[in-house]
Amino acid sequence: MLRLYTHPACLQHDPGPGHAECPARLRAVLQALDHDRHAALDRIEAPRATREQLLRVHSVAHVERILASEPLEGTFRLDEDTLMSVGSVEAALRAAGAAVAAVDGVMSGATTHAFCAVRPPGHHATRDQAMGFCLFNNIAVAAAHALARHGLKRVAIADFDVHHGNGTQAIFENDPRVLFVSSHQSPLYPESGGEDEHGVGNIFNGTLSPGAGSREFRELWDRMLLPHMQAFKPQLVLISAGFDAHRNDPLADIRLGQEDYAWVTERLVALAHRHANGRVVSTLEGGYDLAALAASASAHAGALT
Repeated sequence: MLRLYTHPACLQHDPGPGHAECPARLRAVLQALDHDRHAALDRIEAPRATREQLLRVHSVAHVERILASEPLEGTFRLDEDTLMSVGSVEAALRAAGAAVAAVDGVMSGATTHAFCAVRPPGHHATRDQAMGFCLFNNIAVAAAHALARHGLKRVAIADFDVHHGNGTQAIFENDPRVLFVSSHQSPLYPESGGEDEHGVGNIFNGTLSPGAGSREFRELWDRMLLPHMQAFKPQLVLISAGFDAHRNDPLADIRLGQEDYAWVTERLVALAHRHANGRVVSTLEGGYDLAALAASASAHAGALT
């Protein structure tokens, strides 16, 4: 069974004309998931994340800054790439809240797999800083909730966004209860995620050179990243599902197709069924070509189903 967590508020966050992280991204994903192939999806309205849930991974100053920075009109620039509009706070709270609710759903047995079709994305947000289109770190909030609320001892985060999830790594690099594995293009924003970065033995980064494609991506996961996850034996698998390594994406230079996202998702689901009673929660990160994003998200959801 696959549950879809989303909320209309996530369409109201609008960084402005020409911005890559636009509401049309989520519309494309939701339209793809309305296809007959996904008719069996159990659709759930995402709640707001609470202050307590956010403060497990973010500082008080960061949370207060985001909550206070929504403009009355137009946009407010947090950094060169990251903007807020009317509706951004509600969108960010629903995006993080979706991930929390999805964890509760799989831990209660109400569903086995969950996909959070939400925005803004999250994996670049650090404890103290919004960056890279991200306000709150949705996947980190979910992992911390699994540890605190459900008492888990081993949570794995798999991140296949083309950009390194620097915020997620920074939040958990000293917490051996959380394994973070990432495949990403290097060099590329945010210029982090070297293969020599290991935290306390819980961080494993696999880099892909510009122009790499399906063969390099699959070999990296099979040779390096999935074996580390197998050895960790996670009780819950979380996925930062960015689809911007697609060959048509304008923000990077990796040449994947939607079939590669189905492949890696199938591998992660199989691992979860081996070690985590099947429990998988995925949340949307990047993906900036609308057709490629829709096709990739559909393939991902199909593999989760």
